[in-house]
Amino acid sequence: MSNGRQCHWEHIYETKAENELSWFQERPVVSLDLIRATGAKPSAAIIDIGGGESRLVDSLLDEGFDALTVLDLSEKALAAAKARLGPQSAKVGWIVADVTAWEPSKTYDLWHDRAAFHFFTEAADHQTYAECVTKAVRPGGHVIIGTFAPDGPERCSGLPVRRHDAASIGAVLGDKFALVESRRDDHVTPAGATQKFQFSVFRRKA
Repeated sequence: MSNGRQCHWEHIYETKAENELSWFQERPVVSLDLIRATGAKPSAAIIDIGGGESRLVDSLLDEGFDALTVLDLSEKALAAAKARLGPQSAKVGWIVADVTAWEPSKTYDLWHDRAAFHFFTEAADHQTYAECVTKAVRPGGHVIIGTFAPDGPERCSGLPVRRHDAASIGAVLGDKFALVESRRDDHVTPAGATQKFQFSVFRRKA
């Protein structure tokens, strides 16, 4: 795990309240819509990459999903999410890891990543990310990746980002994945700014 990367995010989560984070959503409507559109059943194994304090896990638990995993490199963020969920947190798998250095021990039906992938700006990180997705997602499974759109912000949380569209994400994932859908989204931050996002859904070829 990149210690510098981990230290940066531990500091962010230590110094900012959940609703002060630019990516905060009370309810992640687009992510939930796209997950439903894949036809995922309540028993589907779903992993949320860079989930941090995201409330996606709360919503999925409320909808009856029971095979959920959240991965983030910030231990503080995951601890906050567990505290928020209380006893329900025992139903979720929690992994502290940098996804570009993580070795999946099982396969998943659905990989969700909102606002983690765009922080990987180097080709080496793209390669290891794609290798991890390929190991983690079973054939026929789905990958949902939300990033800043080509006309979105160039920086976030003090770091440069790489903006994407469906084609640039598809180029990273490679030919084992087929594009199913892409969608733009205007995310309004807690401070009232509008950030241009795009979400792309891919299916792992059989």
